[in-house]
Amino acid sequence: MADGLWWLPSLLVFGGAAVAFVAAIVGVRRLGRRRELADLEGGRAAEVRAKQLIVETDERVREARREIAFAEAQFGAEAARPVREASERAERWLREAFLLQQRLDDAEPDTAAERRSWSERIAGLCTSALGALDQAEQALGARRAAERGAGATLAELPETAARLGRRRADAAAALDRLGTRFRPTALVGGRAALDRVDLSLAAAGAALAATGPAAGAGDAERAARIAADLDRAAADLDAIDRLELELADAERAAEQGMRRLDAELVDARRQRDALSEPEDARALGEAIAGVAELIGGAAAASAATELPDPFAERDRLDAALDRLEAARAEARTAQARLDGARSALGGALAIAESQLGVARALVERGRGLVGAGARTRLAEAERQLVIARQEPDPVAALDAARRAAARAADAEALASWDAGAGRR
Repeated sequence: MADGLWWLPSLLVFGGAAVAFVAAIVGVRRLGRRRELADLEGGRAAEVRAKQLIVETDERVREARREIAFAEAQFGAEAARPVREASERAERWLREAFLLQQRLDDAEPDTAAERRSWSERIAGLCTSALGALDQAEQALGARRAAERGAGATLAELPETAARLGRRRADAAAALDRLGTRFRPTALVGGRAALDRVDLSLAAAGAALAATGPAAGAGDAERAARIAADLDRAAADLDAIDRLELELADAERAAEQGMRRLDAELVDARRQRDALSEPEDARALGEAIAGVAELIGGAAAASAATELPDPFAERDRLDAALDRLEAARAEARTAQARLDGARSALGGALAIAESQLGVARALVERGRGLVGAGARTRLAEAERQLVIARQEPDPVAALDAARRAAARAADAEALASWDAGAGRR
C-alpha cells in the first residue's frame, strides 16, 4: 500500500509550490495596483497646481491683449511689438497646456506616470508663458519710465490718481444707470473693467502712500509702475465710457440682423418648396423651423418687457443666420448635384447602350471563342443598365449607367481578345 502511494509526497510538494506561485502572482498584482493608486493620489497636488497655473496664465494672456492695445495707442505698434510677440508665444504654450489638460480631464484611463508627466509639462509651459509676459511687461515699463521724468511724474501722479478716482465714481454711476435698461449679462464686461479699475487704483494708491516727498534713487522705476497702474485704470475707464455706444451699436446690429433673417426665411421657404429631393427639403425645413422658433422666442421676450441684452441678441441672430445660410448652401449643393445628374443621365444611358451593343455583337460573332470573362462582364453591364433605367434617384442612376458603360467596354475588350486568340 505504501509503495502504491510513492507519488503522494511529490504531489504535495509540487502542489504547495503551485499554490505559493499563484499567491505570489496575486500579491504582486495587488501590490502593483496599490502602488498605482498611491502614485495617482500622489500626483493630485501636481494636477491641482497645473490647473491653477492654467487659470493664472489665461488671465495674464487676456491682460496682455489689453496691454498691447494700450501700448499701441500710447507708443505705436513698433513699441508694442515685444509684448505682442511675447503674448503670441504665451498663447501657443497655453494652447498646448489646454490640450494636455483635456487629456487629464477626459474619460480615458491614464497611468500615474502619464498624468504626472502631463501635469509637469503643463506647469512648465505656463511658467514659460508667465516668464515671457513678465519680461515683455518689464521692457514696456522701462519704456514708460524713459518717457517720464521721475520728479515731475511723482508730483503729478497724486492728482492723476484723484482725477481717475472721480472718473471711477462717474463710471460706476453710468453702469448703474445702464443696469436699469439692460440685463446684467450685457454689462458683464463693464463690471469687470470697473473691478480692474479698483485694483489698479488701489495698487497705485498704496505705492503713492509708500513714496516719500524726497526724490530717491528708485523713484523713476517706482513712478513708472504707478503710472502704468494709472494708465491701465484710465484705459479701463475709457472702455466703460464706450460701453453705452457699443450697446447702441449692438441694438442696431440686432435690428438689422432680424430684418435680414426675416428676408432669408422667406427665400429659404421658397427654396425648400422647390427642392425635388424630400430628404433635402426636410433638412432645410428643420433649419427654417429652428430659426423661426428663435425669432418667436425673441418676440415673446420683448412682449414680456424683459430687459434686453443687445450683445447676446446680436450674437444669437448672427449664429441663426449662419446656420440658415449653411443649410441653404447644403440644399443648393444637393439640388445642383441632382440637376447635374439629371442633365448627364441621358447621355450616360446612350453611351452605355451603344457600348453594350458593340459588346453584344462581338460576343455573338465570336461564339464559342469568347470566354467566361467577357460574358460575365456583359451580363453585369446589362444588369447595371436595368438599374440605371429603373433607379428614381438621378445620381444613383447616373452612377449605374456609367458602371454599365465601363463593364460593357471591359466585355468588348475581352471578347475581342478571345476572338483574336482563337483565330490565331
